[in-house]
Amino acid sequence: MGNFSGFKFSEARAGGLVPVWIDSNGKEYPLHSMMDPRKEAKRLIDTVQNEGFLILLGLGGGFFAEAALKRNDIGMVFVIEYDRDVLSELLAHRDYSHLFQEPRFRLVVDASLEELEGQIVKLYQPVIHGGIRVIPLRPRIALEPEPFNLAAKAIEAAIDRVSADYSVQAHFGKKWFSNILKNVKNSYRSKQNLPSINRAAVIAAGPSLSLQIEQLKKKRDELFLIAADTSLPCLLYEKIIPDAVISIDCQNYSYYHFMGGLPKECLLFLDLLSPPLLATLSDKHIFFSGGHPLTRYISSFDNSVFELDTSGANVTFAALSLAEQLGAGEIELYGADFSYPGAVSYAKGAYIYSHFDSGQNRFSPLEAQSSAFLYRTPLTKKFHPDGSWYYETGTLKFYREKLEEKSGSMKAKLVPIDGLGAKMCLKGSKDEELSHKGFPREKAAFEAAGFLERYRTGLEKLGEPGKNVAKFLASLDDEGRAVFATILPVAAALKKRNPDWGFQELFRETRAYCLKILRF
Repeated sequence: MGNFSGFKFSEARAGGLVPVWIDSNGKEYPLHSMMDPRKEAKRLIDTVQNEGFLILLGLGGGFFAEAALKRNDIGMVFVIEYDRDVLSELLAHRDYSHLFQEPRFRLVVDASLEELEGQIVKLYQPVIHGGIRVIPLRPRIALEPEPFNLAAKAIEAAIDRVSADYSVQAHFGKKWFSNILKNVKNSYRSKQNLPSINRAAVIAAGPSLSLQIEQLKKKRDELFLIAADTSLPCLLYEKIIPDAVISIDCQNYSYYHFMGGLPKECLLFLDLLSPPLLATLSDKHIFFSGGHPLTRYISSFDNSVFELDTSGANVTFAALSLAEQLGAGEIELYGADFSYPGAVSYAKGAYIYSHFDSGQNRFSPLEAQSSAFLYRTPLTKKFHPDGSWYYETGTLKFYREKLEEKSGSMKAKLVPIDGLGAKMCLKGSKDEELSHKGFPREKAAFEAAGFLERYRTGLEKLGEPGKNVAKFLASLDDEGRAVFATILPVAAALKKRNPDWGFQELFRETRAYCLKILRF
C-alpha cells in the first residue's frame, strides 16, 4: 500500500522469525512480540473457549494460526489478508507450508466484501464448529485499518446469515428429515410432464391482491397462473382457478391453505420436505428439491426431482423461480406487498380469516386475534408520498430484498402490479435468449427402497469421528461428505436440545436418530 516500503525479518529472542513492517519513512513496526511470539500467540489462543471457527485478521508470521491449529477443538482457521505485494514478501521469507497442508486452514487475499461473506457462509457450520471468534493481528491492522474495518462488516453480515439459517435448522431439522423420508417411501413419483410457458403471473396473498383481482381476471387467459399456497384460497374465493400451486413449508398448517379444496386441473408443486399429506390432495403433484441437503442428494439420483431456487425463504420467491425455470419470458407479480399496508395482513379469502373466525368468542373476537397476529413481532411504520402507510417487519424486509436481488440475475422480465405495501426495486431482465434450466423431460427409473438402502449404508459407513473434526471430514470421500451434509439440520435440532454435547456425542446421536427414522 501507499506507506509500505517492505519487510525485514528479525529473529525473536526466544526464537521465531518475526516480520517487521517498514513504512516509507523507514520506521519499523514488528507484527509480533520480539521476545517470544509463540508464547504471545498461545496466550491469546488459550482465551478461545467454545469458538471452533477462528477468523484471523492478518497473517503476519503465522504464529496465531500455528497456535490455533495445535488445538483439536478448533475446526477452522480462516485468515484474511490484503495486498498481494505484502503477502508475496511474507511468503518469500518464511515457510508457511505447514499451514497450507492443514485442511483446517484457509487464507483469502484481497477478497471483495461479497466474496468474503460468501466464503464464511459456505464454511462456517455452527453445529460442527460451535461459536465463531474474530482475532485481529493488531499491529497489522493499525497500519492499514480501512480494508480490515470493511472486512469486519462482511464478517458481521455473514454471521447474521448463518445464525438465521441455523435457527431455522434447529427448529425444523427433525421435521424436515421425517417429511422427506416419508415422501420418498410413499411412492411420491408423479407422471406429470412439466409445462413450457411464455407469460406467467405469480400470485402472492398480500392485501393488494384484493384490489388487483379484477385486473387479473381480465388477463386470465393470457397468463399461466402460479399461486403461492397462501394465495390459493384467495383465488378460489374470487372463482379463479390457477394453473399451478406451489408450497415449500414443512409444517402441517400448510394444509389449511388447501381446506377449500384443490381443483383437479391444478398442478401441485411441492418441496420434498412438505408434509406428506399434501401429496395426497392431487394426482398432479410434482416434487422438487429446495435447499435441503437431503433433497439435493435425492435429486442427484432421481432426475424427476428437479432443483429449484428457494433461497429467498418464502413461497413467493419460490413461485418466481418456478415461473422462470418453466421458461416464462415475462412474469407479473400480484399481491407481493412484503408488508402490512394499512395494518392489513392478507388479502380477502386467506385461510387466516376463517381460522380466526372459527376460534373467536366474546373474550377473543376476530379483531383481537387479527391484531395479536399483526403485532406479534416488532413493526416499523412507513409512509408513501401519497400519505398511505404500511407496517414492515425485519422478516418481510428480508423477503423483499431477496426478491429484488434475484431480479438482477433473472432473464425474465418482471412486472410488479401496483400494490399498497412496500415498493420493490427490481433491476430488470437481461437481454439474453431464454432457455430452460435443465428440467427433466424423461423420468429415469428410480426405486425408493433401493435408494433408502443405499442411504442407510452410506450413513453407517461414515465411521466414528476422532477429536479432530476437520480430519474426520477430510477423511470422507465425495459420497461420504454428501451423506454427512444431509444430517446436519437434524444435528442442529438435537444440539439445540442438548447444548452440552460435544461433536462426537452429537454425531453418534444424530446418526442413530436418522437410522431409526429410516427403519420406519
